[in-house]
Amino acid sequence: MSLRRAFPVLRSALSRRTPLSTAPETREQHAAGLEAVRGRGAAEDARPPVPAVDFGNTQEAYRSRRSWELARSLLVLRLCASPALLARHEQLLRLARRLLGQRLFDRLMKMTFYGQFVAGEDQESIRPLIQHNRAFGVGSILDYGVEEDLTPEEAEREEMESCTSASERDGHGTSKREKQFQAHRAFGDHRDGVVSTRTYFYASEAKCDSHMEMFLRCIEASGGASEDGFSAIKLTALGRPQFLLQFSDVLTKWRRFFHQMAAEQGKAGLAAMDTKLEVAALQESVVKMGIASRMEIENWFTVETLGVSGTLDLLDWGSLIDSRTELSRHLVVPNMQTGQLEPLLSRFTEEEERQMTRMLQRMDVLAKKASEVGVRLMVDAEQTYFQPAISRLTLEMQRRFNVERPLIFNTYQCYLKDTYDNVTLDVELARREGWCFGAKLVRGAYMAQERARALEIGYEDPINPTYEATNAMYHRCLNYVLEELKHNARAAVMVASHNEDTVRFTLCRMEELGLHPADCQVYFGQLLGMCDQISFPLGQAGYPVYKYVPYGPVMEVLPYLSRRALENSGVMKGAQREWQLLWQELKRRLRTGSLFHRPA
Repeated sequence: MSLRRAFPVLRSALSRRTPLSTAPETREQHAAGLEAVRGRGAAEDARPPVPAVDFGNTQEAYRSRRSWELARSLLVLRLCASPALLARHEQLLRLARRLLGQRLFDRLMKMTFYGQFVAGEDQESIRPLIQHNRAFGVGSILDYGVEEDLTPEEAEREEMESCTSASERDGHGTSKREKQFQAHRAFGDHRDGVVSTRTYFYASEAKCDSHMEMFLRCIEASGGASEDGFSAIKLTALGRPQFLLQFSDVLTKWRRFFHQMAAEQGKAGLAAMDTKLEVAALQESVVKMGIASRMEIENWFTVETLGVSGTLDLLDWGSLIDSRTELSRHLVVPNMQTGQLEPLLSRFTEEEERQMTRMLQRMDVLAKKASEVGVRLMVDAEQTYFQPAISRLTLEMQRRFNVERPLIFNTYQCYLKDTYDNVTLDVELARREGWCFGAKLVRGAYMAQERARALEIGYEDPINPTYEATNAMYHRCLNYVLEELKHNARAAVMVASHNEDTVRFTLCRMEELGLHPADCQVYFGQLLGMCDQISFPLGQAGYPVYKYVPYGPVMEVLPYLSRRALENSGVMKGAQREWQLLWQELKRRLRTGSLFHRPA
């Protein structure tokens, strides 16, 4: 059994698949989006004017919050700013639980950290908060925030077992995968250095089924809460991560091989979308490397598969890892250490093949449910050693489900050096194949861990060198997508950011490009309990904005609360402004006699 079986398994349910085309045909396939833009333009005169958004008007920003909630936010933010408390917060929580007992401890948490960042214990108890926020223009993205409370030793053991193949455990396969995509014991507990996202560890197929059921409940609840809901999933919750590692290794080697061929043709250093291989020269290289004979490769690169340009770009190249092509049987790449040609597509045992198939089936179940109830599904980004596979599998779901509108959203982490290339490639692929592009842009959640792992194991650091470089990458990617939205009314983006400057940049570019909030192409997202001074002014001005709303029993979401406390300590520049605005509003209410303000 080989890894290329992933493609027919995933595509077995696909009733629609458009071959890649060249640039002249792109404009024709893009016509539906352009027609929608023309229709949108005809209705522009009937739109209401967009109100100005003032993030410094505390009376408007916090009119949905009672005074005691402002006081709680002030307390929690102040505690999050204390390095001494954060360094010992786990010990302090255990001590408080022991002294107070479970009942009083739960009450204390609900009055402080739990009440600030978590909506409630179950879907019924969180309904009032969802309805309250909706009344003030802010939607909800439900997130069951429960994590397994594993010890570092337990997490390391589960990770090593689930990320290692049978052949590697036998000592035969370790050297065939690059270091970045091998399991390493020092980083077995991949919660280390992660402060803004939940993590999953593979225990069994039954556990993955349980995660799928949990995601299904969130999707159903999101569909019931509003007509324009979102839900988020993580692929590491749905299957054995070994498959993601091996698939990511394949995709990365194949892309590197493309750039190696481009360098041989004197085209090194070009942007991803500008790099094109001359097919005739490529065929000569394939023959010289001994991959196949000249007779065998005659039908690999045809007008039907690549068009008439005589060149092959990175999107065409990526499509060759596909069981529909004769080339898929010959896929080999040079081992950079030995200089020998090695098979690109790894072999699975029958059990590993079944586990891979189950993962793809779970993805399909979730996407179908989201489509049935009208909920858009965001696939969260994860570590770089999983991400190439996650992005490719998300793309396959987009091909199937993003037919009339963007239902599946891929997530792009802008602290990565290659994010702009990935965004531009995926936008172009959606244009060529005629499906709706959907993206969520984030800065990223794994920076400390990724840098430490690259340094320790010995591969290139994938992270941008500075915070300023990450900001520039975010705005560059966002600007590119917004430009696409101007010309394609069927594309959409979620700007998931707590950065006020980024939100202002987005609003400015939307105005310049004529993107009206009523078009529902640009969405905004923040976490519950953070940056209300951004979320609620946006919502009240008519912009589609959402809060990530975690829920779950107090003791089971403590790992999530630990991450929120740590994240606030890491973004204290923004939190300091939030603290000042909260205090300003509380003082205003004291002065004006409105301390007992009731939201209405």
